[in-house]
Amino acid sequence: MTTVTVGLSPLRPEDVVAVARHGATVKVAPEALARVAATRALVEGLADDPDPHYGISTGFGALATTFIAPERRLQLQASLIRSHAAGTGPEVEREVVRALQLLRLQTLATGHTGVRPVVVETYAGMLNAGITPIVREYGSLGCSGDLAPLSHVALAAMGEGRVRDAGGDEVDAADALTAASVTPLVLREKEGLALINGTDGMLGMLLLALHDLSMLLDTADIAAAMSVESQLGTDAVFAADLQALRPQVGQAVSAANLRAVLADSPIVASHRDPAVCTRVQDAYSLRCSPQVHGAARDTVDHARTIAFRELSAAVDNPVITDDGRVESNGNFHGAPVAYVLDFLAIAVADVASISERRTDRALDKARSNGLPPFLAHEVGVDSGLMIAQYAAAGIVSELKRLAVPASVDSIPSSAMQEDHVSMGWAAARKLRRGIDGLARVLAIEVLTGARALDLRAPLQPGPATGAVRDLVRTVARGPGPDRFLSPDMEAVTELVASGAVARAALGA
Repeated sequence: MTTVTVGLSPLRPEDVVAVARHGATVKVAPEALARVAATRALVEGLADDPDPHYGISTGFGALATTFIAPERRLQLQASLIRSHAAGTGPEVEREVVRALQLLRLQTLATGHTGVRPVVVETYAGMLNAGITPIVREYGSLGCSGDLAPLSHVALAAMGEGRVRDAGGDEVDAADALTAASVTPLVLREKEGLALINGTDGMLGMLLLALHDLSMLLDTADIAAAMSVESQLGTDAVFAADLQALRPQVGQAVSAANLRAVLADSPIVASHRDPAVCTRVQDAYSLRCSPQVHGAARDTVDHARTIAFRELSAAVDNPVITDDGRVESNGNFHGAPVAYVLDFLAIAVADVASISERRTDRALDKARSNGLPPFLAHEVGVDSGLMIAQYAAAGIVSELKRLAVPASVDSIPSSAMQEDHVSMGWAAARKLRRGIDGLARVLAIEVLTGARALDLRAPLQPGPATGAVRDLVRTVARGPGPDRFLSPDMEAVTELVASGAVARAALGA
């Protein structure tokens, strides 16, 4: 099993995916633990100072001016976590919580938070034991960090609350820690704040989204190629010299994918002769696929830049600086991450929208260039893929609603001390739903394209599109009388979401 080392250098996006999604273990670098111990000594010195220091000897948020006596500080830290573990709603996915745990561990290991080494080791131990705290959907405003989600994790590290064990069963946190030989934490000065003052939840969801979107945008190019081919469109518009006239990076990549997937297609070759095909231009949903998909690719690249910067960050308040100062700051504000999460939701909605339009063209006998209505076997008796397009349209409508930015909203909290918040957690949650919807819309286009290619027989598709059609045929039957359609749609969705479609066409 893969092991990810924490504390030597910034985590890579693939490290987060490996731990969050695939159960990779973590190891804290000894150098990181030494650094953590050194900065902890500074915090303990300040704890003995009669002057107040925020988060060390004071209350929190609007109570930051309240001095807390030494004998009450353990209770202060525990009370902070218990009161802030105030999530509500459905349980958050295991991979999201594991990403959140890993990213908070990485920040703790920087030495900028002032926790003891045992705190770092406890978080690593929980990850390696597969202990996943139960985190609820609602509770984070994305400023002062993802307070409620991170508090649920910290609460579990204290041996309180509920968790999922390595087998997925819900158990008491204390029992899970005991079974894994992990000693529950008793938090000391500064440590409560250090465990919850970060943007780790929204960043974790961003990294998972970027991983998925890289594959889904390749799949969108493949689906578009299947639609162009099966609807007797032209590949001439995807020529490299035409794309170079508008030097957008993502557009060039998508156009190159379309050219590769359509290469050596007998169907495309069958109508290259102007005497055979009299159409001057294809519809926008076919012809402009690289422009739309490419714009989404460029948006993903921008979001990836922001994510890389965040992976190098130590988000906490207050922080221990390299020269030993303890300073308050605003780095916990989630705006940079929230914005790109919203940008991606817009791109997801638009890529799904153009995909649904290509599907609809294939089902309309007036626009499909010779295909039967709805790709039905016996027109009138059979409805073919008519309602599959309805499903795609319904999803696209939902994705348009999810594209409304969360980050433009703000509701003041903590008695107006926290008077502007990012709503980045909400932006991340709706993006996850959007990515699921995009995969389903693309799957419907792939299913439609595969049937349309079959109906072009005896003409055969190109090698790449033919490989996808053959893959689809392993889980969904080809043209014929109507049958229960939902299982075919679900099975092809799994092929899309797993990356199997992209691998079949592009050899990824």
